[in-house]
Amino acid sequence: MIAEVDTPSRPESGTGEGHRLPVRPRLVVASAFMLFLELALIRWTGSNIVHLSYFTNFVLLGSFLGIGLGFLRVGRSKAQPYYSPVVLALLVLVVLIFPVTVDRETEGVLYFTSLSTSGPPAWAILPVVFAAAALVLMGPAELVGRCFPELPRLEAYRYDLIGSLTGIALFSLLSFASAPPVVWGVIVAVAYGVLLWPRSLTRYLVLVTLPSLVVVAALASETLTAGALWSPYYKVTYERSAYGGVPVMTISVNGIPHQQAIPAANRLEWERQYALPYERAATASLDDVLIVGAGSGTDVAIALSKGAEHVDAVEIDPKLRELGATYHPDRPYSDPRVTTHITDGRAYLERTGKKYDLILFALPDSLTLVSGASSLRLESYLFTEQAMAAARDHLKPGGAFAMYNYYREQWLVDRLALTAQTAFGHKPCVDEVGSGRQAVITSGVTPAAQRCAAEWAGAKVDTPPPAVDDRPFLYLHGRDIPSIYLIALGLILLVSIVAVRAVAGPFRRMRPYADLFLLGVSFLLLETKNVTGFALLFGTTWVVNAVVFAGVLVAVLAAVEVTRRFRTPSLPVMYAVLLGGLVLAAVVPNSWLLGLPVPLRAVLAVVIAFLPIFAANVVFAKRFADTADATVSFGANLLGAILGGCLEYLSLVIGYEGLLVVAGLLYLGAFALMPRAARAL
Repeated sequence: MIAEVDTPSRPESGTGEGHRLPVRPRLVVASAFMLFLELALIRWTGSNIVHLSYFTNFVLLGSFLGIGLGFLRVGRSKAQPYYSPVVLALLVLVVLIFPVTVDRETEGVLYFTSLSTSGPPAWAILPVVFAAAALVLMGPAELVGRCFPELPRLEAYRYDLIGSLTGIALFSLLSFASAPPVVWGVIVAVAYGVLLWPRSLTRYLVLVTLPSLVVVAALASETLTAGALWSPYYKVTYERSAYGGVPVMTISVNGIPHQQAIPAANRLEWERQYALPYERAATASLDDVLIVGAGSGTDVAIALSKGAEHVDAVEIDPKLRELGATYHPDRPYSDPRVTTHITDGRAYLERTGKKYDLILFALPDSLTLVSGASSLRLESYLFTEQAMAAARDHLKPGGAFAMYNYYREQWLVDRLALTAQTAFGHKPCVDEVGSGRQAVITSGVTPAAQRCAAEWAGAKVDTPPPAVDDRPFLYLHGRDIPSIYLIALGLILLVSIVAVRAVAGPFRRMRPYADLFLLGVSFLLLETKNVTGFALLFGTTWVVNAVVFAGVLVAVLAAVEVTRRFRTPSLPVMYAVLLGGLVLAAVVPNSWLLGLPVPLRAVLAVVIAFLPIFAANVVFAKRFADTADATVSFGANLLGAILGGCLEYLSLVIGYEGLLVVAGLLYLGAFALMPRAARAL
């Protein structure tokens, strides 16, 4: 029975005995700090090391490694983890002194524009960031782990989850308030000061206070010198100037030039692609126009200059819209004919019932991934066959759809044109203008609704098929995992194995908890599937992302509370419920859910997504309560998340639905490895 095994263990050496905070509030604070620090590292390093805008998983995996090592280190040292603030200070200084712009030429990963690389190369800076993230997170994790032996198993886990929810809530609140990183740094400094009890005042001042002051000062300096606006997605900087007497505002995100706010007349004069959608569309009027990726407003200003009676401007980043409203020379967002919507473009299409004369996807390319969700970019679900079909369904009779960008590769132009052809049922107009494969793809709701200069020759034989919602990776030419990912992930796994052996000693300590390790692997795959699924159903916005992660923790907490308070079915029964939940999630397609009203869609999506999560965590809670060593068993589970984070790249090959199959097989493996005695729990 749980009640018989869920008893406090005798405090081990290196626990929090003598700390100013009682164990329960200390555990909540340490857990909140741990998750807050992880989220802050992912956001901040990605804004300065632009490789990490596309490989956010590297910091996430480094964090998982550090957290697992921190738990495994409990009981092996009495020393305070002073190394954590010291390494964080060094990491902040290195990143600020050696910022990196992205190398857009990497084989297998395609971007819209090409910029030269500055700063250390990826092979030099990424290992440094990965290792530093692991060492930084190892400290708070060790502080959390030291609380576990002082409490009953599930009570400790409960307070750990409450702290994690607090950390997510705090970081989300700061994101909503557009707080700069110096605020994050102050919170981190205070947390270090509270949690690292000064057994030696001199060491405390040198190893905690001084590094914390360095972090706060460095982040304050960045905030003041860069003059950046911090959106939930980017570090946004802007510069106002004049070009040939024309006012121009250049906007950069994460250090990369991203947009220019230019008067509509000058934009049309300088770049012909912006006028082509209006020439190719045969619509008789422009009563209603939808612009997805409205940004700072130039595309909106052009639509108004072309006679649009009303424009719905959709932009995912509130700061880009804010800059356009304040500084765009044409002031398009002040025009009464314009209504703005701060949301994801695909989500807007799925929610609105409005019809349009013209729908434009106006350079809706992001420069970041959905945090913690593998290779899913903010705009990934806009370029699928289903997205273009949704745009077609929102056109009035005689209406037209158009998209334009700098595509750089002929196969990408052909792939998007083929996607439009598949969605609309006929060949689109394809115009290539200027350099850099500038292209405009226009498709009328019927062939008569478009006026092509010449018929498109059609996609070449080697053109990839249209991207689909289950595998929305437009920029990958083949159905494989690019070599850069395979090499990096292989090195991460190798470093993780060596680090675990060095910190925790022989692997036989974790051998009894092999099933908990596999539970960690499969749970991260399940979490990835839910993040990407909710991004499709409700938008790839930061709000949806935060709600999903918080929802996962709430489901885990609910599972722990149910296990603590009630007699739950045996582990074999709970595994059957878990596998049944995975089957349900696999057989209910997202396409069916997208067709439902939003409230009903939300209810069913939550039930389908969180049933297996709840069952999986009842399994974990029952098994964890029966373990002989709380920190080692919990650490094994966390280390499994590293392998899960690597395996989520299988979605590039098998799609996100395929991850459910992999997760199901891993759960079966966990059941097979479960000790025989545990099956009666």
